Amino acid sequence: MLVRPIQTEKAYNAQTQNTYIFVVPLSASKQGVMQAISTQYGVTATDIRIAVRKGKATRFSRGKHAYPGTTYRQDRKIAYVTLKDGDKIKVFDEEPMTEQEDSKPETKAQSQAKVDSKTNSEADSTKKAGLFTRRRTGNRGDK
Repeated sequence: MLVRPIQTEKAYNAQTQNTYIFVVPLSASKQGVMQAISTQYGVTATDIRIAVRKGKATRFSRGKHAYPGTTYRQDRKIAYVTLKDGDKIKVFDEEPMTEQEDSKPETKAQSQAKVDSKTNSEADSTKKAGLFTRRRTGNRGDK
């Protein structure tokens, strides 16, 4: 059985409580999900909660002059898995901060200098490419 982690903001926040959210097949049981997670990711699950999300109703057209019909998207089974303390699954691409970055906070002038250097290098590259450097902001008259 294949379980696939969900990468959403809700899943990211749940990860702080050591809970991970997975999409599982509709026929999956809690024991099957626990086995699949231990074989795929090599971690131990302590708690599993399963919910079935009903498919959303959507409209579709049966032709130019026909009355539009309604159909439903597929149902999805979602598993909320709490792992044993110390176990982690790398779902989101997180870059660990180095000790040097942690110990020295940047001053405002240093951060502004970094931003200015980035914008200058971007402007130089667009000039070299022969592109416009000014962006149009809309129909407010400022061009």
